Amino acid sequence: MKTIAIIGLPNVGKSSLFNRIAKQRIAITSDFSGTTRDVKDHDVFIGDKLCTILDTGGLDDKDELFLNVRSKSLEAANKADIILFMVDGKMLPSDEEKKIFYTLQGYNKPIALVINKIDNDKEMERAWEFGEFGAQNVFPISVSHNRGVNALLKWIEGYLPEEEREEDLILEDDEDIDLESLLNEEESEQAEEENNQINIGIIGRVNVGKSSLLNALVGEERAVVSSIAGTTIDPVDEAIVYEDKVLNFVDTAGLRRRGKIEGIERYALLRTNSMLENADIALLVLDASEPFRELDERIANLADKNNLGVIIVLNKWDKAYDSYEKVVEEIRYRFKFLAYAPVITVSALTKKRVYKIKDLILKVYKNYSTRIPTSKLNELFKEATIRHHLPSDATKEVKIYFATQYDIKPPRIVLVMNRPKALHFSYKRYLRNKLRERFDLEGTPVLLYARKKGERDEGVEQDG
Repeated sequence: MKTIAIIGLPNVGKSSLFNRIAKQRIAITSDFSGTTRDVKDHDVFIGDKLCTILDTGGLDDKDELFLNVRSKSLEAANKADIILFMVDGKMLPSDEEKKIFYTLQGYNKPIALVINKIDNDKEMERAWEFGEFGAQNVFPISVSHNRGVNALLKWIEGYLPEEEREEDLILEDDEDIDLESLLNEEESEQAEEENNQINIGIIGRVNVGKSSLLNALVGEERAVVSSIAGTTIDPVDEAIVYEDKVLNFVDTAGLRRRGKIEGIERYALLRTNSMLENADIALLVLDASEPFRELDERIANLADKNNLGVIIVLNKWDKAYDSYEKVVEEIRYRFKFLAYAPVITVSALTKKRVYKIKDLILKVYKNYSTRIPTSKLNELFKEATIRHHLPSDATKEVKIYFATQYDIKPPRIVLVMNRPKALHFSYKRYLRNKLRERFDLEGTPVLLYARKKGERDEGVEQDG
């Protein structure tokens, strides 16, 4: 499948064009220079031909962060099949842009000069000023007004190969085909394929090493890394296959205290929350080189709020501020609500022990997706209530008639009772602890819901 890279200086409209072609708002756009920092990709149809478009960071070199962004963008252009070099039509052509354009021409690939922000016929005069580039394929466009974009897409389509189509299936008249079973088989395969992917969000405050961890996990420099806090803005996702599972990692923007969130970081926070709604597991990355902060707890609450499986990753362990025992003790004190989450120490920079995270993800996901047979649940709860009787409701006896698990990801269990409102939270914690003792539920919350016979399964309460 052909790839098309959109390249240019910061703030020329690359992400807006990316969103326009994708027909959805994928990349964050703003008036701030340098909003896009990592390379984003999306599969699209141009005409009836499938291809991949790449939105790249602006080509700037004013500091360490932008030098890394520039390097990633040029690397993406070099690997792409078609290059769209985008300029701002409201600005005069610059020597820097000409130099970049000539460099891109040296890649010997189809290249178009895309002059954005030509909003009307009068502004076409500005477009002619870019004739000094000597480009053969020039497209004056206005992404915001959707002007001239179709001509650009037609040009791209001319370089895309025709899709190979499968031969139509011809059935003989006397063939005995069970169409319903074929459909069921197809649905089953589709469900199996969907269940094969594990979505993992990498969360943490700014500069704890989330992007470095993503790069170490996938084995390549996928995310831009720098010492500047807030490097990642758009969530960056990358999938790898491990032990027959597709591990889809999403590196989210680092979070700050609410009062320090400015500009495009507000969009980033919204994207992070949206990503977590679709995640299965959160890698909570903490900086082991310094004491934990209140913000770490708030970020951990995002995973807790979304009922995700959780792995606590102590990054920068080679510079740990205290002994393992003391640090873990601090974690268990600060993050009581994540008592079920395993802790792993790593160094994303040196890649030490990072490989162990993948096996831990598979284990936590298995527990997150586990389904406990009803007979075993009731056997456990019967033993638990005999060992420690349910507290009465005033003078009235409280009973659990039976229990059943009604959902997974995470495990959700209903307790059918005579007086559900009388089930104290401390007794629920006792029952959860018994569940964890009997069944391997490391890394996953367990949701318990007490109800009367005939009530709907609503009002699920989160594991605490």
